[in-house]
Order: sequence, then structure tokens, then C-alpha cells
Amino acid sequence: MGKTAVYPGSFDPITNGHIDIIKRGLGIFDTLIILIGYNPNKSSLFSVEERTEMIRGVIVDDKRLSVDSYSGLLIDYVKDSEACCILRGLRAMSDFEYEFQLALMNRRLDRRVETVFLMTGSKWFYCNSRIIKEAASLGGSVKGMVPDSVLKKLKVKFPTMKNNN
Repeated sequence: MGKTAVYPGSFDPITNGHIDIIKRGLGIFDTLIILIGYNPNKSSLFSVEERTEMIRGVIVDDKRLSVDSYSGLLIDYVKDSEACCILRGLRAMSDFEYEFQLALMNRRLDRRVETVFLMTGSKWFYCNSRIIKEAASLGGSVKGMVPDSVLKKLKVKFPTMKNNN
């Protein structure tokens, strides 16, 4: 049995920065579970089903990838899935501080589960779902920051969004 990692996130929506981490994660792990974490008390632009569909549309050809969703403690999901590791992407120092705290808590809850951090590629350093949604909602173009299939879904949510670079 190979090494499996869980890559958790809201993926609301999935970005090219996420895809960069996924591709690079597959260079380290044999299989990767993309885990959509959701909180019923938090509002999202896309439903869990829509996010799952968007992610599956982007990763269709790779059998080493799977998509799932979960609303409980991440560490419980990791143990239940028999994964060895949590994969996280980092952009800035503010990401590191928050992610480091999460990693320490997960380590406290189960010392057998490791967390691996990958620095995002410099091309995606500023790219995150929140900023993409904000720009799109105000009519800005996010072309090139998300896959084309996701861009179409954003255009439905934000009809005033520009399609150009």
C-alpha cells in the first residue's frame, strides 16, 4: 500500500494555485485525497456538490486523485482514510502562522499523522479563493487564475465579471 495524503480546503472555488499544489503533491505521495471541508454555519459561494463537480472536472484523468467532503475534525478523517499525512499549501507568513497552529493541534490529537507544507509557486503567490471571488463579484477578470471550467461557473454567479486578462 502506498503513501496517501489528504489535501484539505474549502476549494470555493478551486484555483490554479490549488492545482499547482495537487500536481506537486503527487510527486511526493502515491495518492492524494482532495478533501472539501465544509461548515454548515459558514456561507460559501458554491455548494459542496458544485465544488466536488468542479474539482472532478479538473482532475478527471488521474486515478491517483480522489475527491471527498467532510464536516468533522480533519484528523478523524485522515485516520479513517488511513492516510499518513496532511498536505497544505503556503503563500505568505500569515498562512504559515495559521497553518502552523493547525498542524500543532493535529499533531497533539494524533502524533502519527504528519503535516507537509508546500510553498506555492511564485506565479500563484497572491491567488486565493477569497480574493478571486471578491474580484469576480466586482466585475474583474480572474481569467488565468482558475481553470476555464471554473471561470464559466464564476461567470454564472457573477454575470458582470469580465472574461479578458
